[in-house]
Amino acid sequence: MKNDLEEFNIVIVGTGGQGQITLLEIIAAAALSEGLDVKTSELHGLAQRGGSVEVHITFGKKVLSPLVNRGEANFILALEAQEALRACYYASKQAKTVFLINDFFIPIPGATPKTSAQILKELEKFAQKIILVPASDICKKELESDVVAGIYLISLAAFKNLIPLKPNSILKTIKEKIPEKYFELNKKAFDLAKNYAK
Repeated sequence: MKNDLEEFNIVIVGTGGQGQITLLEIIAAAALSEGLDVKTSELHGLAQRGGSVEVHITFGKKVLSPLVNRGEANFILALEAQEALRACYYASKQAKTVFLINDFFIPIPGATPKTSAQILKELEKFAQKIILVPASDICKKELESDVVAGIYLISLAAFKNLIPLKPNSILKTIKEKIPEKYFELNKKAFDLAKNYAK
């Protein structure tokens, strides 16, 4: 069945090694499975050195560009809290941007990190809604691995209707995109997000 969603713009930001490309592939495949047109783009910084990495996913009835324009993101996922500030460029009140942020900090050499409260105060100027979740801590505690924090967050976004994709579509594409030996761990992260969403 064809989905009649006009257009939905997602930006995922984080640092190298946090799995942005995998998340992009999962979301894009989930959107395709729901009959949507999808375009994606990867923008790399110094990924191999833990530098900034952002990916864009746009889906809807008919999508022309893979890039999200300034102020047009509907949903921004920040896998590291400070990276959310870099993504302000894509956020706006007009687009009703929702931020979902992993309350997790990677130290920047020679810089004093902002606190979660400072980051939230900055983002309030641009965002319709901001949700801060200690995803890395939750996954580390419950699953003994924080490597699935990104999967946890996109699953949570689906369960809380922050993105217009069905949770089952996300789970199906996790199974397709994640190597079989890691699927069980990722499925646990998905289930954990379902419980958190309640």
